[in-house]
Amino acid sequence: MKSVLKLLTGGLVALAFAMTSVIGDFAKAETLLERAKAGETVRIGFATEVPWAYPGDENAPKGFVNAIALGILNKMGITNIEPVVTDWGGLIPGLKANRFDVITGGMYILKSRCENVNFSDPIGVFGDAFIVAKGNPKNIQTYQDIKNNGSVIVTGAGYNIVEAAKREGIADANIMQVPGPTEILAAVKAGRADAGGVTFFTAQNLAKESGGVIDVTDPGKLPEWTFNWVGIAFRKADTDFLAAFNKALAEHMGTDAMLQAVAEYGYTKSQLPGDGSTEFACANR
Repeated sequence: MKSVLKLLTGGLVALAFAMTSVIGDFAKAETLLERAKAGETVRIGFATEVPWAYPGDENAPKGFVNAIALGILNKMGITNIEPVVTDWGGLIPGLKANRFDVITGGMYILKSRCENVNFSDPIGVFGDAFIVAKGNPKNIQTYQDIKNNGSVIVTGAGYNIVEAAKREGIADANIMQVPGPTEILAAVKAGRADAGGVTFFTAQNLAKESGGVIDVTDPGKLPEWTFNWVGIAFRKADTDFLAAFNKALAEHMGTDAMLQAVAEYGYTKSQLPGDGSTEFACANR
């Protein structure tokens, strides 16, 4: 009798474990869109990149990319949002490791990034610029100026500027990579780098922070191919969420409500993406 009971008990325990495993598998099978519609938290990841995306009080998501993304998510009926702040270089690895669900950091849509994440339709088009010492003593306006002068350019680890500088023939030894804008500004101010490569918006903000010792170069002097479209990034698996996001994006972009939400950060109608597409950017940038 004891043997029979033992077998029955063992069988019930095994069945319970099996059922738990099956239930767990069903839970895991739920997509990000399904979880979000059920009211679960959607985590947005971004770095401190003023005025693109940055943390406010208690990590509140600030910046025009966050404002646009939150407006789109709200249109989707998603309001349970958790901000996750990390270094720029940790954004794509963090997304792929499921530390957050969406990258709202203001990422250029580049071929190399499209291999690792899926981007939304563009939310804007932007150019880059350099920050230089007041008066621009080395007369730097382009990558070729940096190359020909043997100057050092500093930029952020994982920034598009790294690829651009290499494409223009600047030696690796003359490309300094640091965590982000604060360190870029510090390197130029200290004379450890002759130019800091950032987006034009970021360059303007750093110049303001510099106390008048930094100038910003003309973004129009850089090649056309350095102008880039920005998108919101998702994991490759989250295609249903991306499709729903793009549908809401199409209804939100360029509206009065959207432009009012981003006005304080300097985003205007001139930054709207126009007819630029993610497919074009993934293939040509």
